[in-house]
Amino acid sequence: MKNLLLPAKTYRLNGRLWLESEDGRFLGIGRLELLEHIAALGSISKAAQAMGMSYKRAWDLVASMNAQATAPLVATQTGGSKGGGAAVTEAGQEAITAFKALQERFQEFMATETKRLQGS
Repeated sequence: MKNLLLPAKTYRLNGRLWLESEDGRFLGIGRLELLEHIAALGSISKAAQAMGMSYKRAWDLVASMNAQATAPLVATQTGGSKGGGAAVTEAGQEAITAFKALQERFQEFMATETKRLQGS
């Protein structure tokens, strides 16, 4: 491929990583960010607001992740005297950790292939 590239240009690989099944996307950067906001804020609504996302979209993403995992990634509690809320479950924390590690390996791969592309 190197023969196809203009010598005066600097090329790099770029890409995004996500995990999907036949049912659609399961986990990616945006969903990871949503999980982290839910963990920090204790609320799907507050997490959506922090991300500039509609509550419905955030709820749909949580429902999709929960439906595609062996255990829910987010547990919700409906209102009451203390109000509702949401928490990232142990499975959700495992998903965050595993996807971050996968993302790190993906970035290492991209850096290695960029160096190869540049002939370094």
